[in-house]
Order: sequence, then structure tokens, then C-alpha cells
Amino acid sequence: MSVDATDIQTSIRAALPDVEIFLRTNPGPSGQHSLLVGNGDLLGVMRFVRDELAFDFLSNVTGIDWPDPAKADAVASDGALRSPHGFLEVVYHLFSTTKRTGPLVLRARTVDRAENCTIPSVVSVFRSAEFQEREIYDLFGIVFTGHPDLRRILMWDEFADHPMRKDYVAPDDYEYEPTPHGEVLERAQTHYPQTAG
Repeated sequence: MSVDATDIQTSIRAALPDVEIFLRTNPGPSGQHSLLVGNGDLLGVMRFVRDELAFDFLSNVTGIDWPDPAKADAVASDGALRSPHGFLEVVYHLFSTTKRTGPLVLRARTVDRAENCTIPSVVSVFRSAEFQEREIYDLFGIVFTGHPDLRRILMWDEFADHPMRKDYVAPDDYEYEPTPHGEVLERAQTHYPQTAG
């Protein structure tokens, strides 16, 4: 059974009247609308939907890079939380195993893409977010405040960037490529001219 995001938003606002929560419509065929939650209210909303609305299973947490904020808010149903700067966003998919409904899609976003890339960790509410938040931290650079063990999970510790950001530039050395060929071989030969044929 599908979730009516407007009804969920109404329930949350009735129980938590000061919460920042805004509807984001999806014009696609799925019509799967989402709710954008202010960072200061994220943990309270997560606890409420788990304890009062029975959304007890957090199945997926993912990141999105929005260097152009106008594209992110193109389908916003209201003007709230618009940003003049690019930002990073985290998307949560929750299901109710008892009511057999879902997904309920919640979103949270950073202030920008540079200095203020923090979002509260939801691990204290949903333990299933632990590795997924680490992956988002590693690949997008979002710092999850309150995470019990925030460290890289895919890239090595010395890796200096976040490869899922849209402005990521791949290195030209490809020293990790075991059998360089094609474009990779050309880049390796440019970077290491002493090994060129």
C-alpha cells in the first residue's frame, strides 16, 4: 500500500507543531512524494514516524549532490528551505512492517557543499543507518553528527576527495589499475612518461 505524504505531514505537524517539514512533489509516474525535514527536527521526526506511525524499518539511506539548487527545488511545492547555494541531500526510505505500507520518503539537506556539510545521524533511532551513513560520508562528504563510528568504508583513509560529488575529477595517474588499456593507458603514460612505450 502506498503512503500519502500529505497525510503524514499533517500528522507530524499536529504532534510536533514547531517542526520544519515541507512537501516535495514528484511529477514522475511513480508520484512518490517526499517530505523535506529541517536538520534540527530530523531526529524528532524519525522517532515520531517510528513510534507513532509504525514506520519501523529504514531500508535505504542515500546521498544526492545538488550543485545547482534550482534543479533540486524545481518540483518544490512551497518556497521553504530554498538555498542560494548548492547543497548535499540525504534521502531516507522507511517502511511499516506491521501496516505493510511504504515507502515513506524523508529528506534532509546540508547548508552548502563546502563548509557546512553536516546532518544529524539517525543511527540512534534506526541502527540500519550505520553503514549507509558511513558510505554517504565516504562518497559525498556529509558529516553525520552523533554517528558512533564515522569513518571511510569504501575508499582508503588517505583518499582526499568524495567520488560521488558531481564536480569530482578523477586522478590521471591510475596507479591502482592492474592492466591499463585504452584511455586509462594514455593517461598513465602522460602521468608517467618514463614508462611510455
